[in-house]
Amino acid sequence: MLNRRILRIEAFKVIFSYAENPAMTLKEAESRLDRSCEATRDLYLYMLSIIGPLTAEASARIEAAKAKFNPTDEERNPNLKFVNNAVAPLFAQDPDFTKLIAKKKYSWEQNDVLIRKLYEKVREREYFKNYMASEERSLEEDAALWIKIFSRELEDNAELWDILEDKSIDWTDNLPYALIWCNRTLDEIGRGGRWNLPALYQSDLPGNAGKESDKAFVVSLLRKAYLRFGDYYQMISDCTPKWDKNRICVTDLALIVCGLAESEAFPLMPSNIIINEYVEISKFYSTPESRAFVNGLLDRLINKK
Repeated sequence: MLNRRILRIEAFKVIFSYAENPAMTLKEAESRLDRSCEATRDLYLYMLSIIGPLTAEASARIEAAKAKFNPTDEERNPNLKFVNNAVAPLFAQDPDFTKLIAKKKYSWEQNDVLIRKLYEKVREREYFKNYMASEERSLEEDAALWIKIFSRELEDNAELWDILEDKSIDWTDNLPYALIWCNRTLDEIGRGGRWNLPALYQSDLPGNAGKESDKAFVVSLLRKAYLRFGDYYQMISDCTPKWDKNRICVTDLALIVCGLAESEAFPLMPSNIIINEYVEISKFYSTPESRAFVNGLLDRLINKK
């Protein structure tokens, strides 16, 4: 599930925490890394579990309209296409999925306001109206609708971000990636596949036998960055004599340390790939000036070896 970019980010976040809290032990750092990696897959599960509540909201609206004192013809004879979509029962009746959701105690019941607002938004979308107007009835079409919902309504939903932030400090950063995997799952289901919990690391996915272990990669990266942090910090300081050491952004420091650690732990990895990876990560986690700073320092420190 997790690709190398995500794994680099998770290692960087742990090293950032270590830079902020030097009392953190290596064991604590490795434990934090494990939790952080697992959090992305947990978020994937949590987001998939929204399918049932959103479908139930649509059903509740229909039943409430029917119960009116004087319902309209449309309310008496509603379009049940979305309520009867074939995707929701596949998850609701999947013993492995429901067991995992119950074990992790995931529920949207406390977030019914979000569910109501989300359904209101979805039902006004043109793609939803086209879906409801279509006479086609197929699992493929139902899955395609859910892919549109996951792609267009969730990533930039501010209320959802607040909910996720309250649940886990690791979830908001990983929402876009988790949603990509939700859509991969929905696409597979639309083609008749069955839900399976994806392997945590991409090297463990079917078809990747013999591939270098992604878990070994990220653990080696973290250990090298942790154990050599002081040495790397001194290298950075020596390379920036005009800078006050205490003014170097901790985020940039952690990124550069991780880049140096990766170049040392994996000497066969091309330096330009390593540098580009951490420059890209800096765009999302640091200041606008960080891109040039991280790029320049990593280039000088890695390529002078």
